Amino acid sequence: MAVAAAAMGPSALGQSGPGSMAPWYSVTSGPTRYVLGMQELFRGHSKTREFPAHSAKVHSVAWSCDGRRLASGSFDKTASVFLLEKDRLVKENNYRGHGDSVDQLCWHPSNPDLFVTASGDKTIRIWDVRTTKCIATVNTKGENINICWSPDGQTIAVGNKDDVVTFIDAKTHRSKAEEQFKFEVNEISWNNDNNMFFLTNGNGCINILSYPELKPVQSINAHPSNCICIKFDPMGKYFATGSADALVSLWDVDELVCVRCFSRLDWPVRTLSFSHDGKMLASASEDHFIDIAEVETGDKLWEVQCESPTFTVAWHPKRPLLAFACDDKDGKYDSSREAGTVKLFGLPNDS
Repeated sequence: MAVAAAAMGPSALGQSGPGSMAPWYSVTSGPTRYVLGMQELFRGHSKTREFPAHSAKVHSVAWSCDGRRLASGSFDKTASVFLLEKDRLVKENNYRGHGDSVDQLCWHPSNPDLFVTASGDKTIRIWDVRTTKCIATVNTKGENINICWSPDGQTIAVGNKDDVVTFIDAKTHRSKAEEQFKFEVNEISWNNDNNMFFLTNGNGCINILSYPELKPVQSINAHPSNCICIKFDPMGKYFATGSADALVSLWDVDELVCVRCFSRLDWPVRTLSFSHDGKMLASASEDHFIDIAEVETGDKLWEVQCESPTFTVAWHPKRPLLAFACDDKDGKYDSSREAGTVKLFGLPNDS
């Protein structure tokens, strides 16, 4: 049975990571100019602000393709949408209708008005921010935990707890294909070219299918334990996977070889995001910080301090702003109550 990228215990594995270093990779003598430049930027922009979003924990955050809006999905069965205004998020609307937790959401890849939510209520819903209405409710066979929209905008893929992935036509809202997998499916994603479909699984593998044929192309033994999340960089050069072994591995899209590992986290890696230029990778876990690495060297650029485990991270599509959400408690009034806030890192220190 599949699990959402949820809490798993710390790693007992001392491995240095999957694959082997590519032969051309050599350790630089010091930080690159990019690292120094970004560290200088973040020294003046290291502020994190919290914005009330939900009445329970936030599972998923995602930016619209134009970067004007941020959506969040929550255990409270709703989605919220914020407008980014200067250095703050202003709540625009709350989207109700699901009968269970909104576990994951994503935006249309090129239309900044449409987003889709996956819920444990066995439906997905497509929403339009112009009308603030649900324009489609699609029934699925199981409790949905992960969702992605194809780069060409034509198909939505949704995975459920029973390891079934359903491919839904984004225009007709009808199912085009359904695949039952014999392994635990954790996260799903198309490649940027839209001709391959990737799944991370509970055996530490990355399974690659041709698209739209959905024929197996390759299975990569990526990690010694559960492979939880996967993200493609916007440039189409790399993809990254995060695992229960607390490692993030970086893969060359064309060669399908692991070129680098990031090992600064101690707990299972549940969420990843590449910056808009593909040069930074944010990764997070139950560690009380988010690691920001330079992709090309693995050098640490920054760490964002958190008070609790992080569920979701998302870089802005145009700016060095990182949205994220944690398992926060509302300490002021009731330490057992969930805070349900969305956070934004990268704001000017004097804002």
